[in-house]
Amino acid sequence: MKYLVVSDSHGDKEILEKLIANYAGKVDAMFHCGDSELAYDDEVFTHFNVVSGNCDYDQNLKTEQFFTIGTDKILLVHGHLLGVGFGLNSLQLEMQEYGANMAFFGHTHQLGVEKVADRLILNPGSISYPRGKYQAIGGTYALVESLPTQINVQFYNRDLEPIPELQVTFDGK
Repeated sequence: MKYLVVSDSHGDKEILEKLIANYAGKVDAMFHCGDSELAYDDEVFTHFNVVSGNCDYDQNLKTEQFFTIGTDKILLVHGHLLGVGFGLNSLQLEMQEYGANMAFFGHTHQLGVEKVADRLILNPGSISYPRGKYQAIGGTYALVESLPTQINVQFYNRDLEPIPELQVTFDGK
């Protein structure tokens, strides 16, 4: 399975449309981890699974969602309600409660990926307002490829170009 994961676009609908134009039909699912600042019924969300972030005020957006796609069990959250800015313990507990083997989140605007206790935890960074070590890239998103014996993660910039030093493969699943 192949997933596109993006977060924290903060009203930048144009970049979401660019991602849709390039990836629709080429990935198995597209996820937006919140702070889109768009209405839940915006046409871009016919392509994305989406959650509400701390800057989303549409009451129709859910604060978390859970998906089963093939053998993957994916928790989608923004992360602000789980305190991801202070650590990932609450997120890991939420994953455990759902039986999730993957979690996609945003909020911090800082990209990162790790595998803890056979669970993939991914923040694609902010596509529009990145922070931290990779801020100079100017916005990122991730493609996650889930294979039977490994998971490949590649981060990309706003020009849809892979960032070679931001690629990781995790063995096992």
